[in-house]
Amino acid sequence: MPRWKLFTEFKFDSAHFIEGYDGKCGRMHGHSYKVRISAESEKLNPSAYLKTPDMVCDFKELKWAASDSEKGGLDHAFLNEVLPVVTTAERIAEYLYHETMKRIPDGIKLVVTVWETDTCWVEYTE
Repeated sequence: MPRWKLFTEFKFDSAHFIEGYDGKCGRMHGHSYKVRISAESEKLNPSAYLKTPDMVCDFKELKWAASDSEKGGLDHAFLNEVLPVVTTAERIAEYLYHETMKRIPDGIKLVVTVWETDTCWVEYTE
């Protein structure tokens, strides 16, 4: 059976603090987050931008979070005001996964990796 796997990476800059954290991460600070998303499918699909079934999903749908916070993305957002979860890297990755799944066709397996720093990252999938 054929299988396709897309990869994309993007960055966004945001501020946050981890509520209840006993240490410097409990104070407001910022990160340049790096995100990698892989999307795997056994079939090709249409998208909002291409009506024929010729892509796993559109890269635009995977990179929504790179948009400015005023346009629905996370770039230059205060994450504590935007995300309905505690703003740990783990929860940010989980949030990105679920929000991205709403934007893409059914049957696609996602893996979301979020780097908070160059040496600290988390991967989330279901």
